[in-house]
Amino acid sequence: MIVSKRMTANPTTITSAMTVVDALQIMRSNKFRRLPVVDNGKLVGIVTDRDLREVSASPATSLSVFELNYLLAKMQVKDIMTKKVLTISADATVEEAALVMYNNKIGGLIVVDANQAVVGILTETDIFKAFVDAMGLPQGKTRLSLLVPDRLGVINDISGVFKEQGVSIGSFVSFPAEDGQYEVVIRADIKDVKTLTDRLADLGYTVQHVAQIG
Repeated sequence: MIVSKRMTANPTTITSAMTVVDALQIMRSNKFRRLPVVDNGKLVGIVTDRDLREVSASPATSLSVFELNYLLAKMQVKDIMTKKVLTISADATVEEAALVMYNNKIGGLIVVDANQAVVGILTETDIFKAFVDAMGLPQGKTRLSLLVPDRLGVINDISGVFKEQGVSIGSFVSFPAEDGQYEVVIRADIKDVKTLTDRLADLGYTVQHVAQIG
């Protein structure tokens, strides 16, 4: 999966000279959580809903509402934006983007081209949807999970059983498990679950869990 296929293209952007009040209005009206800041066609920063909340009125402030609103009306985006922005290219993989977001504990990445022009935004919601689609969840189907050893031929053995039974695999994912083993999760349109699981057992692969998804 490529970022360009999952991102929101041509996102709303703001300039560093825009007032905080105007930026807040754009964010609230459109339910945005982040806004790229662009000057002269290039990314120069980012403003998040958290940034704007931190400069909004709070019970702790010693200023009156009038005084605070006056200051906010004068304050510009450049005064509160984050200048060092984590970005990713449109031709990167979604997996790369997910790892950057995971390692840096952020909820989104600005997508830029070679000239640092903003071409999209990829958020945690996009990553979540990509996962759902990759796992074939919208199509329903039967979910099988097996605990298998880390050795050559496992995938060939399992897929061979599905081929033998005339069952097309919708999705096939493996996750590291304990003791150097792997949990394999398969989704497929299986008519005769017992026959298939018995055949897997004959080869030494015990199905741990079966569920109908969707």
